[in-house]
Amino acid sequence: MATFIIRRLIAAILILLAATFLVYNMVAFSGDPLEDLRGSQAPNIQQLIEARIRLLNLDVPPPLRYFIWLSGIGGCFIGQCDFGFTIQQQPVVVLLEAAMGQTIQLVTISNVVAIILGIVIGITTALRQYSAYDYGITFVSFLFFSLPIFWVAVLLKEFGAIGLNDFLQDGGAISPVFIAIFTVVTGLIWASLIGGDLKRRAATFGISAVATAGVLLYMSTTGWFLDPRFRIGSADLTLVLVGGFMLAAAFGVTAILAGFKRKRPLVVGLAVAVLGIVLYVPLQYTLLNPSVFVMSIPFLLLLAVVTVLVGVGIGWLFGGEQRSQAMKVGGWVAFLSGFVIVVDRIQQVWQPYSESGRIRGRPIATIGASTPNIEGSFWVISLDTLTHLLLPSIALLLISFAGFTRYTRASLLEVLNQDYIRTARAKGLTERTVVVRHAFRNALIPIATIIAFDIAGLIGGAVITERVFGWNGMGTLFQTGLNQTDPNPVMAFFIVTGALALLFNLIADLAYAALDPRIRVS
Repeated sequence: MATFIIRRLIAAILILLAATFLVYNMVAFSGDPLEDLRGSQAPNIQQLIEARIRLLNLDVPPPLRYFIWLSGIGGCFIGQCDFGFTIQQQPVVVLLEAAMGQTIQLVTISNVVAIILGIVIGITTALRQYSAYDYGITFVSFLFFSLPIFWVAVLLKEFGAIGLNDFLQDGGAISPVFIAIFTVVTGLIWASLIGGDLKRRAATFGISAVATAGVLLYMSTTGWFLDPRFRIGSADLTLVLVGGFMLAAAFGVTAILAGFKRKRPLVVGLAVAVLGIVLYVPLQYTLLNPSVFVMSIPFLLLLAVVTVLVGVGIGWLFGGEQRSQAMKVGGWVAFLSGFVIVVDRIQQVWQPYSESGRIRGRPIATIGASTPNIEGSFWVISLDTLTHLLLPSIALLLISFAGFTRYTRASLLEVLNQDYIRTARAKGLTERTVVVRHAFRNALIPIATIIAFDIAGLIGGAVITERVFGWNGMGTLFQTGLNQTDPNPVMAFFIVTGALALLFNLIADLAYAALDPRIRVS
């Protein structure tokens, strides 16, 4: 394993050196970085030209200048990175840190959601092959895959921001026509997804339609979109809703990972859910209360890790002979329980945030990464960041989601037709066991490759999205460098995206060995 990794890293370094040499010279020969100064009428123009020549080493031919740039990059190995300066005399490393922070923030959320949704929906379409649900998802996937990203971004601005903000300012009341249409569509989706004979489909349609209509009517009549908390009259039933979600997570995770025939994992999942319900109120008045404790992103991540470890520990203590599955169930239920508590805490600041003087009742942002001069607690700042992430994340998510859905469906269908799957079914294993423990793991092998390249490519491909939504990320850094014939910011963009592409390619190779025991990394 160590030998394989070392070999791949050496090869990656050589590939990166060759690629950066070519790109650096192409950018350097593509234009004149002194063009703006040559047309200037400033009295000290000659001094400005000489200063820029010294700053960027323009008196050195580009092939040799590349090695000057490379020597600064080599300082990263000793903690002294030097990416050079821009033509405005700004350190590129400072610009790169700020740009990477915004782009990674944007890409991480959209990628995680796209991967989860794409794989889950891809699995369901494979299991419901040639159903109305399968055809519908296929149509939607190809539609999203074919849409230009800039057009999607503009539509999201028009209908996802301006339209939704107008809807909120008008009181957040849903029209009866929308409720009727959305109810029918939801019922048809669930009926095609659950399947069965005509009677079962009709029952599924009726139940889902009634439930959807009830939820929408409750949201409309109570002004839920203006204050997203669960209330009936003056009674705050948030704990009931949160507790219900935690218990549902316990049953759902157990059904997927272990099945209900195994009692220990279900008991562990319910125990973790009950623990989350018990701790909900104390957490609201301690760690999650901004007047008591100053929260931060690192501490929130630490809490997430501790929460998962507690769930895994409960599974280890009470799992018995089914300890392995109990630990998985406990960890996932703990994570989902913590997640819903955090979401609820952010919902609590929605109304004061939306009605603040900086937002003025229009919380869905269309440009930038944050509201200028916004003030408030950690939860207010987090909500502001989420509202700015919403539209660009959806734009990137729709494009990536389509690919993940189609690849997952095709991969799982291919695996389900293998001989060992028929053997597993002939042995009397349940369909859940066949799909989750045998088919899904092998179906993930080609998906690992797609995920690896998509993550690295999306950072480079977010240039248009960042431009439309006014994000000063890696795309802006790259475009500015190209427009000004400035190799240093372009190379900073390229070396990050290139290194990520090679790194995730290596991770994909290692994932193959973890997913398929027949593959050995040597």
